[in-house]
This record gives sequence, structure tokens and C-alpha cells, in this order.
Amino acid sequence: MVTGATGYVAGWLVKKLLEEGLTVHAAVRDPKNKTKLAHLDELAANSAGSIKYFKADLLQPGSYAEAMEGCELIYHTASPYTLTVNNPQKELIDPALKGTQNVLSQASETPSVKRVVVTSSCAAIYTDASDCENAPNGVLTEDVWNTTASLSYQPYSYSKTLAEKEAWKMAEAQDRWDLVVVNPCGVFGPALNAKASTSESTNIMKQMADGTMKMGVPNIGIGVVDVRDLAEAHFQAGYKPEANGRNIIAGHNTSFLEMAQILHRKYADKYRVPDKALPKWLLTLVGPIVNKAITRPFVKKNVTVEWKADNSKSKRELGITYRPLEETMLDDFQALISAGVIK
Repeated sequence: MVTGATGYVAGWLVKKLLEEGLTVHAAVRDPKNKTKLAHLDELAANSAGSIKYFKADLLQPGSYAEAMEGCELIYHTASPYTLTVNNPQKELIDPALKGTQNVLSQASETPSVKRVVVTSSCAAIYTDASDCENAPNGVLTEDVWNTTASLSYQPYSYSKTLAEKEAWKMAEAQDRWDLVVVNPCGVFGPALNAKASTSESTNIMKQMADGTMKMGVPNIGIGVVDVRDLAEAHFQAGYKPEANGRNIIAGHNTSFLEMAQILHRKYADKYRVPDKALPKWLLTLVGPIVNKAITRPFVKKNVTVEWKADNSKSKRELGITYRPLEETMLDDFQALISAGVIK
């Protein structure tokens, strides 16, 4: 079973599962919404596996019972990801925390379940790039937990931290299924349903193309993983018997500046992709006006600050090989052009 099956990351995971000839129980909000499910139907039609849709709601206890019946492996990928919210408790914390509780409670009540893979995030490990400096040897590892996010500062990171801690607590309270957690950093790469993509990464790519950032890109330290590599990591987390614990999934320690420069080299003649950084002092002044998420503390802790994470566990235990950053960026941008999202 896959929760949030219509999502950006889940789409590639469902594709992989179907190609392996598996039966996927897709838990979605509205199984009758053929438009939203069209890309999944197409994947199923062209693969050895099959897909079945089930109506489910993250906030509704018991709503995953039917979808989970008969399943040995559960992928819980569903969780809202948005950086602009009016009510963080209602829009981020409740769906992340209660969703985890509802899915894992159901797993404990479903005799067939043997393993649950939860999509957490590197956001459950850190809030700001400056947190890397405080990590052992200046590098984020699976042993580090986010202690700096709160309901009022970076509530998305706070929601992921609370949800993952709850998942471990629930896993330890029973002994029938085991828990493996996937902790991706910033996810980029081509969306299977690019036309309808609402991911934050799509918003960033659009801003790099449409002139929003023509004066320069905020030089924020970030980790990047290709959505296709992340799907592979999920698959291996589910099927490798030795998979365990938390797993940082990060292909590259990079920055928005490096990402923009890759796109600029290929697309500068057609799109207003920046190739230089916006001065930090200027971002401190205008950032909060342009985007309320870019507060002065955020600028101080992330702009021109190096982001570093150790991905060796994912390579060693999940067998992940990460594709080049250039391939991820160019494939992502081209997919959005082909879908008419970037004009």
C-alpha cells in the first residue's frame, strides 16, 4: 500500500513497484478523480503490475483499513509540504502527526503487515544549514535530530520531526512489523505528472525561469536528491531485509546558486535563469517583503552557509547510486517545459 500515491515522490515509487510486477494499493483522497489518477493508470497499463485505488483520509482514524488489507508492505509517503501557511498547526502539524498515527495504528491492526516504510525528511534532522556546523564534525548524520524548529519557526521541519518521533515510538510499542525511515533532502527531477505538479521544487524551478530571480538567486546551502533515486531508495528500504533505522537520502551537498548555474549554461538564451547570487545584505532587506518565509533569521542561518550530510549509509545498506546533479536539474527543467509549466 502507498499513501499519498498521486504525489511527486510516490508517483515514481508506484512506477517502480508496478514495473516489478507488484499489486499496488493506492490510498488516495478521491478514487473517482480520473484526471488526478490518469498518469498512474497509464503507468499500470504499461507495466507488469496492477493498481487498485482506495479512498482514505490522513485525518480520519480507520480510513486505511480497506486499503491495507492483505498488504505486507506499507509505504507512508503522504504529508503536506508547503512553506507558506496561515495556520501551521492545522495545515502542517495535524496532517503529519495524525496521519502517521492513523496509518501506523492500522498497521498494528492488520495481520498481514510486516514492514512499514515512512517518508520522513532531512527536515527531521536539521532546520537551517547552520545546524550542520553544530553537528558532529560539521556533517549531518542519521544520529542527529532537529532541535531548532518550532511551531513559529520553520513549522514544516517541526511537523516532520514530530511525525517521525511518533513513528518510532509506535514502532517500539509493538513487535509484529518493523519500521524503516527514509530521510530525503531537497527533491528535484522530472515529475511524472509535471502539468499538475504542486511541489515546492517545481515552484523554485519556475521562479528560476520566469525572471523572479533575474537579479540573482538566494545562495542557500541545500542538499539535493533526484526524485528517481529517492523512489529507488524507498523500494530498497521496503525489500532489502537488512534495511533499518533512519536513512539520509541526499545525492549532493550543493546550493541554489550551483543549481541555477547548471540551468543558466543550457537555457540562458531562452529563459532568465540567474547565474549569480543575490547579495546577502540585500536579501536581508527585501527577503521578508518578497516572501514571508525568508525572514532575517532564516537569511542569516542559510544564505552562504554550507550544507553537508553523510549519505554513506544509503549507499552501503540500500545500494543507492546517485545520478549527477546536472542530469537532475536539466531533466526537471525540460519536463516542466514539455508540460507547458515553464513557457
